[in-house]
Amino acid sequence: MPQDLPIQDIDSMTAPLADPLPDDIDTEQITRAAWLYYNDGLTQNRIADMLGTSRIKVSRLLEKGRRSGLIELRINSPYDGCITLQRELVSAFGLIDARVVPEAPDLPAPPRIGRAAASFLMQKLAPNDLLGVGWGEASSITVRYMAPVFPKSNISVVSLTGGVSAYIGDTFLYGPRGNAHLIPTPLKVSTPELAEMLRQEPYVRHVLDIATTARMALIGVGAMARSATLVRYGYCSQAEIELFARRGAVGDVLGYFYDENGQILDLDLHRHVVALRPEELRKIPNVAAAAAGATKVPSILGLLRGKLANILITDETTARELLRRAR
Repeated sequence: MPQDLPIQDIDSMTAPLADPLPDDIDTEQITRAAWLYYNDGLTQNRIADMLGTSRIKVSRLLEKGRRSGLIELRINSPYDGCITLQRELVSAFGLIDARVVPEAPDLPAPPRIGRAAASFLMQKLAPNDLLGVGWGEASSITVRYMAPVFPKSNISVVSLTGGVSAYIGDTFLYGPRGNAHLIPTPLKVSTPELAEMLRQEPYVRHVLDIATTARMALIGVGAMARSATLVRYGYCSQAEIELFARRGAVGDVLGYFYDENGQILDLDLHRHVVALRPEELRKIPNVAAAAAGATKVPSILGLLRGKLANILITDETTARELLRRAR
């Protein structure tokens, strides 16, 4: 590997989201630069001379390729993350699999977890598979990293909730490839009657039924925090989050709030939600939850205790705290 790109830059973990897919001209430039850099081992200075551009431009092309998902970097090792912690999580919570990203305190968690989730799913999904995608920042980041893979492997995506198109609509999942089935509603609507009517609307019902046939699903884990994604998108107020917490909520999945044992609470909000219900989510054999951070620990713990997911993708610090509390 050439030595003129810092090692931390190789994974681009600092990016908050994957970039949109480049246009054809950029794609060709990125492909040329990536081939010369990663396959031929040339320095960025030499590549710049060959392409008639500057070293900074080459660096930006490589960065754009990694952030958009055009360039995939894989670590070919049987130790995919922190293997001891992964095994302990599987044992402690009865999981079927886990991935633990090594600790890096100076780097933001969401893009690291999103990239790890994308890597995990790309290993597990087969051509022509169907991937269910839930609500949340982790799902959004992961799907953006994976977007270039879907058409190549003919992998279809189905949303598990309404509102998903608000943050994955620009990943080029739409169009003639037809590999996305998205519920065309908000996550939460104004009345229970409207929610039920929308659930019974033929196209929405069709997408919800398709979702239960997915072999693999990816979900985020909502925390009881003012910065929660539900609050940022206006589906819940900070006052509601505080009220739900006082009623025992520790987190939410697909807009449904649960307690420390993973039991779904009886909240009026749930009757306004257009999403796969928790009992329907359990019909999917492989449900991967992607989340990390101190504020997420109680939420993840409740989720795992309630068997709302059977795969966990998290980071080293979060994994250690989960195991400490489990003991």
